[in-house]
Amino acid sequence: MIAVLNSSKTLDMQPPARKFKHSIPEFLAECTSLVKALRKLSAAELTNLMKVSEKLAILNADRYRNWQMHPGPANAKQALMAFKGDVFGAMNIDTYTVDEFDFAQQHLRILSGLFGLLRPLDLIQPYRLEMATKLAAGSTRNLYEFWGDKIHKSLGALLQREKSGILINLASLEYIKAVKVNRLEATVITPVFKEQQNSGYRVVAIYAKKARGRMGDFIIRQRIKQPEDLKSFNLDGYRFEAKLSSNTEWVFGRRSR
Repeated sequence: MIAVLNSSKTLDMQPPARKFKHSIPEFLAECTSLVKALRKLSAAELTNLMKVSEKLAILNADRYRNWQMHPGPANAKQALMAFKGDVFGAMNIDTYTVDEFDFAQQHLRILSGLFGLLRPLDLIQPYRLEMATKLAAGSTRNLYEFWGDKIHKSLGALLQREKSGILINLASLEYIKAVKVNRLEATVITPVFKEQQNSGYRVVAIYAKKARGRMGDFIIRQRIKQPEDLKSFNLDGYRFEAKLSSNTEWVFGRRSR
């Protein structure tokens, strides 16, 4: 069983990489091509492209100008420890043991606009590039075209090696689109987190993001390899709602806070 999350805009690159374990991103050559395309853009062009403030555009222009093509512990950090934000902030990664990092490395992948697909211990440098960004690189007009079948094929090969044929989708719609799940030879299960209110259940984005992180954390800490075991997820008041669920969309509900 493989779970996928998506990268976050928020990063914490301090302290630098833990030296005891790290890996190199699979699509480093593709990442380098994107960095070269980004280096050609001015801060003003990045502001328009990424829909960010001038301050953030200048920061990212500096990041790409100073990008090191060969990441190492001195200039990069393991992805699972570098990403922050609502999803990763809910995972309490600072308390992970070596064994938990090892399990995550085998059973968790992180979708990224710049890196395509990351293992938790892959070294990354600070960046900002969301998957929906319409960055032209080479003959492609946006990142979905740029990544094409690369992410899809990489995950497909991983699922084949892993032999379960189960993908747990904990990513946002923006990112899971790059996987082309309809073409995967796998069963894709998407947990959906809803709040119970007087009018029924509904998704509240901020809570759903945190819940996806909590389930990712649950998978790692409990060493979950069988999807049925996910139905026991009961953190933060959520419970599996069989009557609201389908074979591929599993609803977890709780009373609205």
